Amino acid sequence: MSANRLAAMTKELVAVATGRLPADVVIRGGKVINVFTGEILNWDIAIKNGRIAMVGEVNHCLGPETEIVDAGGLYLAPGFLDGHLHVESSMVTVTQFARAVLPHGTTTIFMDPHEIANVLGLEGVRLMVEEGRNLPLRVYATMPSCVPAAPGLEDAGAIIGPEEVAVAMKWDNIIGLGEMMNFPGVLNGDEAVHGEIRVTLEAGKPVTGHYSLPDVEKGLPAYAAAGICCCHESTRAVDALARMRLGMYAMMREGSAWHDVHETIKSLTEHRIDTRRAILVTDDTHPETLLSLGHLDHVVRRAISEGLNPITAIQAVTINTAECFGVAQDLGSIAPGRWADIVFLSDLASLTIEKVMVGGRIVAEKGRLTVELPSADYPPHVKNSVRLKEALKASHFAIPAPSGRDRVKVRVIEVIEASVLTRHTLVEMEVEEGYLKASPSQDIAKVAVVERHRATGTMGLGFVRGFGLKAGAVASTVAHDSHNLLIVGLNDEDMALAGNTLADCGGGMVVVQNGRVLALLPLPVAGLMSDQPVEVVAGQVEEVLKAWRKLGCELVSPFMTMALLSLPVLPELRLTNRGLVDTLEFKFVPLVAG
Repeated sequence: MSANRLAAMTKELVAVATGRLPADVVIRGGKVINVFTGEILNWDIAIKNGRIAMVGEVNHCLGPETEIVDAGGLYLAPGFLDGHLHVESSMVTVTQFARAVLPHGTTTIFMDPHEIANVLGLEGVRLMVEEGRNLPLRVYATMPSCVPAAPGLEDAGAIIGPEEVAVAMKWDNIIGLGEMMNFPGVLNGDEAVHGEIRVTLEAGKPVTGHYSLPDVEKGLPAYAAAGICCCHESTRAVDALARMRLGMYAMMREGSAWHDVHETIKSLTEHRIDTRRAILVTDDTHPETLLSLGHLDHVVRRAISEGLNPITAIQAVTINTAECFGVAQDLGSIAPGRWADIVFLSDLASLTIEKVMVGGRIVAEKGRLTVELPSADYPPHVKNSVRLKEALKASHFAIPAPSGRDRVKVRVIEVIEASVLTRHTLVEMEVEEGYLKASPSQDIAKVAVVERHRATGTMGLGFVRGFGLKAGAVASTVAHDSHNLLIVGLNDEDMALAGNTLADCGGGMVVVQNGRVLALLPLPVAGLMSDQPVEVVAGQVEEVLKAWRKLGCELVSPFMTMALLSLPVLPELRLTNRGLVDTLEFKFVPLVAG
């Protein structure tokens, strides 16, 4: 995408607007949604070098070579801006993500490449940003702020602190600091946390937030006092309203797993407030959601279905987002000087998208991309990021019991369907031949987290309840947030095969039973993403889900639930490569409790 700055184009744009130079493109016959005033205006649009030079009556901008685009009475909205998302959650590269979302009206993203940063550090962030430079999708990134998520409790592939953040703030297209998940560090004055905030603010860029506590009266204002401009962790109307009242942008998310709009949008529909601090975002969107429901267009439709005025909903994915990130001079509106990123709509209520224009060029029509995207490749070491000390064997998963005991009390991670939470459960287990083993009758499987970044050989072992497995094993290198090799199973041999299969293919997700691979989703780019189109990945995800079913699991999204088993910042009990973590006390605890 062209990086032409407005400052270098003002003379040409004015020349077109005054009729001294012809426009490259003129859009006629459209109904422009003015996101500044909330009006719908019968404006024509003159475009030069991808930017809007003139709106209204533009006949004086025509020349013999000017391309005429007939809008045919369609509504014209600014291109949609996603203010918070993780491209890696879609399991495809930035290029393939662009292919999937541009036909849905998303023309700009502000991604937080937090997942790849945990594997590859600054290099991973740079690679994704560089890939985005050559795409019609405008790709900005916030610099990940919490790598690893829980220092001292886990080992990621990188460590990011104030020095690394300061370096990244000098890069083009690094728009700010990524979601500050370490809200305890913010509130308690942690030097490294405030160091990252400081270098970001000194660079004149926004600090984005992640405050997931329900305390909106004391904790949230204190968090906002650190200069944090927005937060996507609202799950209730009161959460979103509190953020807007404090001058923050309330990012209301509707992704594949987190369906918050139903509640959060009530902050707008049930209160007579100014809505310009409200933003709609996706956060995490999986391949099947992109194919079946769409992207930001789906989120806007959800907001409208909950009673939000369509123009207000469109403001929440255009001008509000642009103002949050300080790019409203370039993006978020159909107005002179802005990029000509325009969504052509045949109906506002259903948000039916007919065409998408980026930089004055039609890039999608009738749900299909109409331009070729450049191929993107990643260096070999990025596709070989699963590094184990040695090939896994069944013996690696053996859990010795305390000597001389027939039964012991064991700490078990109990998953809760459709929840990010787990329970810290004590279960009495029998000792078999000196070892603790998985127990299908109690719905207890083994779980292992194997360090996979530096081949240190460190490995945590434990038990998990709630997956309903009757046989086999499953493994994934999508294991938040450090993305080590995560394996769950009933059979030690199958657990070893699952882990070794992913090591051999560079990462991904796999289901194994009785020494045979039932389904495999290769994710060779950092063990997180495929370079295949979203349609291919969605099909592979479906095969993996079917294989889960064959093992007896009936959870709606088992791999998503599994991927959070290793995240030691969520209550109550988690497992990392260093061991079992009580995440209420933030300390390691022994597997055997008594």
